[in-house]
Amino acid sequence: MNRLFFLFILILCSCSTKETKNEILTEQERWEKHASNTQIIRDDFGVPHIYGKTDADAVFGLLYAQCEDDFNRVEQNYIWATGRLAEVEGEQALYSDLRAKLFMTQEEAEANFEKSPKWLQELCVAFADGINYYLAKHPEVKPKLLTRFEPWMPMYFSEGSIGGDIERIVTRKIKAFYESGMEIPEMEKLELQKKEELAEPQGSNGIAIAGKLTKSGNTLLLINPHTSFYFRGEVHVVSEEGLNAYGAVTWGQFFVYQGFNEKTGWMHTSTYTDVIDEFKESVVNMDGKLLYKYGEELRPVKNSEVVLAYKDGNELKEKTFPMYHTHHGPITHLVDGQWTSTAMMWEPVKALEQSYIRTKQTGYKGFRDMMDIRTNSSNNTVYADAEGNIAYFHGNFVPKRDTTYNYRKPVDGSNPNTDWQGLHTLDENIMLLNPENGWLQNCNSTPYTAALEFSPQKKNYPNYMSIDRENFRGVHAIDLLTDKKEHTLDGLIELAHDSYLPAFEALIPGLVKAYDNAPSTKIKEAIEELRTWDYRTSKSSVAMTLAHYYGTLYYKKGELPSGLTPMQRLIYWGQNSPMKERLDIFNEVISTLEADFGTWKKPWGEVNRYQRLNGDIRQAFNDDKPSIAVGFASGRWGALAAYGERYTNNTKKIYGTRGNSFVAVVEFGEKVKAKSMLAGGQSGDKNSPHFDDQAQPYADAQFKKVAFYKEDVIKRARKTYRPGEEITK
Repeated sequence: MNRLFFLFILILCSCSTKETKNEILTEQERWEKHASNTQIIRDDFGVPHIYGKTDADAVFGLLYAQCEDDFNRVEQNYIWATGRLAEVEGEQALYSDLRAKLFMTQEEAEANFEKSPKWLQELCVAFADGINYYLAKHPEVKPKLLTRFEPWMPMYFSEGSIGGDIERIVTRKIKAFYESGMEIPEMEKLELQKKEELAEPQGSNGIAIAGKLTKSGNTLLLINPHTSFYFRGEVHVVSEEGLNAYGAVTWGQFFVYQGFNEKTGWMHTSTYTDVIDEFKESVVNMDGKLLYKYGEELRPVKNSEVVLAYKDGNELKEKTFPMYHTHHGPITHLVDGQWTSTAMMWEPVKALEQSYIRTKQTGYKGFRDMMDIRTNSSNNTVYADAEGNIAYFHGNFVPKRDTTYNYRKPVDGSNPNTDWQGLHTLDENIMLLNPENGWLQNCNSTPYTAALEFSPQKKNYPNYMSIDRENFRGVHAIDLLTDKKEHTLDGLIELAHDSYLPAFEALIPGLVKAYDNAPSTKIKEAIEELRTWDYRTSKSSVAMTLAHYYGTLYYKKGELPSGLTPMQRLIYWGQNSPMKERLDIFNEVISTLEADFGTWKKPWGEVNRYQRLNGDIRQAFNDDKPSIAVGFASGRWGALAAYGERYTNNTKKIYGTRGNSFVAVVEFGEKVKAKSMLAGGQSGDKNSPHFDDQAQPYADAQFKKVAFYKEDVIKRARKTYRPGEEITK
């Protein structure tokens, strides 16, 4: 007994000594320890495979490798997320910064870090160490602003989707309220609405196919996020503590956001579940104190100040803003003259936990338990695993509400009945597990057609859980999956690049009909090009060029009854819009093409291009410089392989800025198999061989094999090193 007690005391002392030793390590010692425990292997496409002894070592190596590939984007994401954008971009960015601070100040971020579980704190420290070590080893790299990264910073950037929920809060409204105490003018509201309608749609595709429909008998998963190009890099991160995740990582984050491990795969699509609500507050000023009505009581409005810096020429100036909060959230704008607060999911610690824990799950039970953390607020999840399961989770963070109120509009914050009543349990959320048809899909469309007749039923859920809105990508995916068998990995790539565009089958016959009612010599030949078109896009298609310009111009100039969805608009323009309007718009298309190119007979690939001239976050396109023909089309028209523009540089040709970015197809069996593609290349350095080595394969839909197992990684290794070591290019 005494011997056992003595051994126990020795173990305790050993653990205590080890813990104390870790606590007193200097930053430099931590760096060197992480570096010695971490190996980076770059394969033939520059993809970093990071091997760490611990998860923290792997995170350290992951951030170091990200900085090697594109420090510019790592830094930019944290400049934006932490609310310091105006220090780089000037006064116009102040309200983006204020928005960030309204939801979390630096002091609150630090407090969240301090209350995190120890394992998460270690990962956050390793995150900061990886970046700071990179900067220490690369003095030639000159940050725009952030010369040092801190462990609390990931609290601002915890979920992985583009901008997250916070970007849905319009900064113009914040500016109007906090600058002048005014409501945004009605014309400006309409301008914002119109701008959003004209913008290339955001979204993604996720498809999971059960083994009974595949040639191998294994489950298949399509991971097809549509993001701005170069928003995520491709990585493989492994530790001796069970981490082995491959996929896309948002620059500056320490978890694989879209991807897979040996046993499970996950794909996120943007959800339209109602997760952000606005509460109109009844605020009064009593003896200089701001109070707001809540039921029968008056509660104090939390009032604080924040000092924000902004760049003005070569100077750095400051501006002080008040910040107001109620228990619903920060006051963000005015509605009908009333102060209005915005409520959204803001639990950065739990969100970071969920984002990381997701990557280490090895089966459906663990994955489902992870989903019960319920902080993945902006996304749906399409899932597949090696056990043979396929699943769909529509949303994740869903507040309970009183269904007698319409939360699509601001509600009365003084009425306690409008408050959120906790969260719906996972079982109450919209979900699918192994539907009988053997497949499921989500393309940012309604969950009620995710698996045809085996889909969730709308009648079983509150209206706020999902809008029942289909889109042309969803229609396209369902058609390709219905009654199909013998799916393969390569076949899934072909399916994901199917060239049919259902939107134009809805739109173009109406134009042809209008022409037949009023023939015109000027457009006769162009109409005949469209009359015989099969509604498929390709680099050589002239009809695709005509259809794209026609549909795009209709969005700008067509009359439109209110209340229609984007899909319903195109159907309306194809069937019910004035005949003269259709012809007028098409005549303008012909004139535009002739003015820009000398002829309307332009094959789509000569107009629709891929170009990346440098590592800038916003590309300056140039018609006189080299570019690549692309046959893909906008997701607006139902293209699964979406390719579209979100901004222009006054060029005549169209240059893609978003759509297919990182794409992977995965097969789960005894061993995982995968193929992937990344827009352009892994590196943001134009002098790197991996800056554009995937550009032509991207345009040709030629995927590369993923090296997942160590023996395969070693066979394809081009560089093997530890962080901080000198490597030759």
